[in-house]
Amino acid sequence: MMASVSRKAVAVALAALLPCQAALAQSAMTSVGDGEGQLNIVAWPGYVERGESDKNYDWVTGFEKETGCKVNVKTAATSDEMVTLMNGGGFDLVTASGDASLRLIAGKKVQPINTDLVPSWNKVDPRLKDGPWFTVGGQHFGTPYQWGPNVLLYSTETFKEAPKSWSVVFEPQDFPDGKPNKGRVQAYDGPIYIADAANYLMAKKPELGIKNPYELNEAQYAAVIELLKGQRQLVGRYWHDSAVQVDDFKTEGVVASSSWPFQVNTLEADKRPVASTIPAEGATGWADTTMLASDVKNPNCAYKWLEHSLDPKVQGDVAAWFGSVPAVPDACKTSELLGAEGCKTNGFDNFEKIRFWRTPTAKCGDGSQCVPYSRWVTDYIAVMGG
Repeated sequence: MMASVSRKAVAVALAALLPCQAALAQSAMTSVGDGEGQLNIVAWPGYVERGESDKNYDWVTGFEKETGCKVNVKTAATSDEMVTLMNGGGFDLVTASGDASLRLIAGKKVQPINTDLVPSWNKVDPRLKDGPWFTVGGQHFGTPYQWGPNVLLYSTETFKEAPKSWSVVFEPQDFPDGKPNKGRVQAYDGPIYIADAANYLMAKKPELGIKNPYELNEAQYAAVIELLKGQRQLVGRYWHDSAVQVDDFKTEGVVASSSWPFQVNTLEADKRPVASTIPAEGATGWADTTMLASDVKNPNCAYKWLEHSLDPKVQGDVAAWFGSVPAVPDACKTSELLGAEGCKTNGFDNFEKIRFWRTPTAKCGDGSQCVPYSRWVTDYIAVMGG
């Protein structure tokens, strides 16, 4: 997915940042000392668990006992919320997806890490190590954490067979139960969802010439926005809170939506009649990085967590809980919770098929003009309000 063109585009877009980030790197830590007693993390729901939801899933308590660093977590439901929280300060680490990480780097809210202080760095999946969503000028702004696809969550009572196309949430139609989809589908409440619509149109309307859902010219973008305006008439609710979406599938008659494996796992654990699939058009996805705040207040605890987060058992347990793929391949054989087939089930071999989130910029990879993320934000707000 992350072709050389994309790497070049990222490099060009962020070239101006390198002098100031180099200065940050020069002042980076050279050793890890005693912890400061606490650690403040902004994280996706389900990413930092201490056994409160399920006692089997706890990778915080042991860390706190071993290091003396009390972990405080602020969950964020969208990448935009994460950026806002980091802009406000007061956090040491953030588990940022690709549509937030480059914005955090550009905004000087995160700093390069010293990988020599993270012994498990050499365990990271080579496919992720130099990901252009967190690597600028050869400097790594954090450690990879988890990755995975944005799946199609559906009711197995409504769909006896898995839907083969994302059209079930984008186009007006009757579902197999004979009832229309209007009011029974959801879409993600975040501008990056425009890429999901673009991904669908890549296959649906090849004449548009969309090659990358994050690089859209004006004509392509207009077609994508038109599709989303039509979808607005179908959507019962735009979701961003995973817990709310889980409840909507239980009680509000929602039967199909874009989702994360986390919600799928939660509903299945509650014996609800749901399943998930990646339709024929493929899927967008996320590769998340634990990033170090530029104004980190607890750097020793932060570096201790960066190392802890790459422990194969922790990685495997997170993947089992969230339904994601670990950033450390050794985790595929280390976590009893994930099991022997967990990595395969969660999509370890689908890396090249996922179109990973990244922040759209004004320059396409070939140097032509693209619609920048600022437009995505204002236009998607208008779509949802329409």
